[in-house]
Amino acid sequence: MAEVLAEHEAQPEQGVWVYAICDEVPTAAIRVVRGVDGEQVRAVREGDLTALVGSVSLARFDEAGLNQSLNDLDRLAYIARTHHKIVELAAEFGPVTPARLATLYHDDHRVRFMLREHRGEFRAALEQVRGRQELGVKAYASKQANPDAAAEATGSASSGTAYLRRRQAALSSRDAARQRVWGAADAVHSQLSTLAVATHRHRPQDQRLTGDERAMILNAAYLVDDARVAEFARAVASAAREHSSLALELTGPWPPYSFAAVEEEPGSGPPQADAGEETR
Repeated sequence: MAEVLAEHEAQPEQGVWVYAICDEVPTAAIRVVRGVDGEQVRAVREGDLTALVGSVSLARFDEAGLNQSLNDLDRLAYIARTHHKIVELAAEFGPVTPARLATLYHDDHRVRFMLREHRGEFRAALEQVRGRQELGVKAYASKQANPDAAAEATGSASSGTAYLRRRQAALSSRDAARQRVWGAADAVHSQLSTLAVATHRHRPQDQRLTGDERAMILNAAYLVDDARVAEFARAVASAAREHSSLALELTGPWPPYSFAAVEEEPGSGPPQADAGEETR
């Protein structure tokens, strides 16, 4: 009986953090990784689904603890990277549905119940991404095509009227530059979408997050068949040559954060964040 009770059920002061849902991951591969609380990651299986989970301290990972971590960028980055590392591990062995950051359940029984309740959705999500990869494309306004440069370079004015005319011309030029840059990004996205089975446009990331002085114009994810990944990469390179107003960046492959999410109600209600956004 003691061995049954020791089936990694969380203690009262602990919760079960879910990292990913997948078909199966070899036990030997799971044993070598540690989770967000330094815990041993384990597999909870229900039918033909496996959840990779770990027991974490609720003192650090309940709602109050998570709120504190969300305000500590270094701590949040560590949590996101660790979560992502385990999702990547699952992806090495087949299709995976990444759990959102800070998905907590009371115990393994609740995790199994969740797998049973959402089996159809999880199976559909896993089949959607089987044999496919998520690739990311970010487009920045090139320095030569900086939409705000014209408005900044108005120069000194010999008279108030001359200044106002130059300022008006600069603002008009800026608006035209913005339209060209955004139009180019839309064209790139349309071109690349023809090579993907699904696409998702994320919010462009803030410059404080990217650390890049250029403005991000496009932040898109593409679900691409394995057989077309090389073709997709060539298309990105071709689009970069065609649209000189943009600087394009191809990223990935990533676990399918943008295409395999299944929304469910966790056993407790901590803040939610997207690990993929922190790592992409």
